[in-house]
Amino acid sequence: MNKVHFSVMTGKLADFKAINTNTSTNSFCIKMNSAKKKTICSVCYSHSMLNTYRKNMAPALQRNSDLLSSRPLEEEEIPKVLEAFIRIHAHGELINQQHLANYVVIARSNPHCIFALWTKRKDIILRYFKEHEKPTNLILIYSNPNVGTILDTSPEYFDRTFNNVPEEQDIERQNCTGQQCKNCMLCYTPNNGVSVIVEKVKSYGRKVK
Repeated sequence: MNKVHFSVMTGKLADFKAINTNTSTNSFCIKMNSAKKKTICSVCYSHSMLNTYRKNMAPALQRNSDLLSSRPLEEEEIPKVLEAFIRIHAHGELINQQHLANYVVIARSNPHCIFALWTKRKDIILRYFKEHEKPTNLILIYSNPNVGTILDTSPEYFDRTFNNVPEEQDIERQNCTGQQCKNCMLCYTPNNGVSVIVEKVKSYGRKVK
């Protein structure tokens, strides 16, 4: 039986589990990472890690990519989640509508758990949720690719925007400043009145200009 792989996260995401997919084979991610226009994807930590010192993670993430995007999960393949919060896509990005549909099924099957999904694929979100109801335990976070531009309005069906700014910009608006997620939970708490997350940008060795 195929199983959805859950990554045990460390660092900022310590004590979280995540459903991740393979950034390095995702055509959208490859295009964004290599584009002439500089965005947060130009310095993607996942793309860098999975092609260098975290290559050992890639096979499990690729199995998730293949399983979740190719067909509906069989009933016995839908994971039973024990955690109260799950991150979707600390690594990876939506591939297609089937991929999203499987996340919706997982969320509906685990109503006690809050799933927070980061994505730049508002096109997939818009097409899918025009026809389907969004689970109340699925938080959709639009990952703004443009560094230094804060989106104060979320795209349709999204609950929040996640924005990156240089550390010297909009200091008074920065509400994601390096603390561990478990000690903050702004992104993971439904209906908390916070719709805009602003994080200090990390360059990962390269500058975004």
